[in-house]
Amino acid sequence: MMTSLKNLVIDNSRSTVTFNSTMLRKLFALSANRPGMMKQEKSVGFSVNVKAKELKLGAGQTVIYDEVLTNEGNGYDDRTGVFTCPLAGTYIFVIDALSPPATWLNLYLNKTMVASLHVSAGHKSNTYLQISRTVVLTLKKGDHVKVVNNVSYTGTVYHGGYSGFSGAKLS
Repeated sequence: MMTSLKNLVIDNSRSTVTFNSTMLRKLFALSANRPGMMKQEKSVGFSVNVKAKELKLGAGQTVIYDEVLTNEGNGYDDRTGVFTCPLAGTYIFVIDALSPPATWLNLYLNKTMVASLHVSAGHKSNTYLQISRTVVLTLKKGDHVKVVNNVSYTGTVYHGGYSGFSGAKLS
């Protein structure tokens, strides 16, 4: 078989090799299974913002980011605010918010809180403060990740690209 492949490559200068060539398909199959050859995985990533000028949040409310900048892999649902993992792996998530004092946001993996963001009520002299949190998580296919306002407080986040939620598959 290797001699046939070698002849196919050498003879290529004198003839046209079509994709439906049996030997060419075998060559592609061999190269895809060789150790050290990169397998191309589907990319997964999303970046979303709050579109409304001001988003008032009730206690325990999921933040719905309704301005979708990108949604590779279609994991983010802009109707529910929930990212559903389409491929298992390691993911990075970033939450940003421009908020007034006394705002608490939490990142949930399924039903477990894994990270928090907070603007203390002690910052009353500041009208708005920018808060941010980055988290790396190992996810299984079907896991849900979302940003939720704290269960004990109401909150507010603002638009203009200041309040967003992003995630991407690292490996």
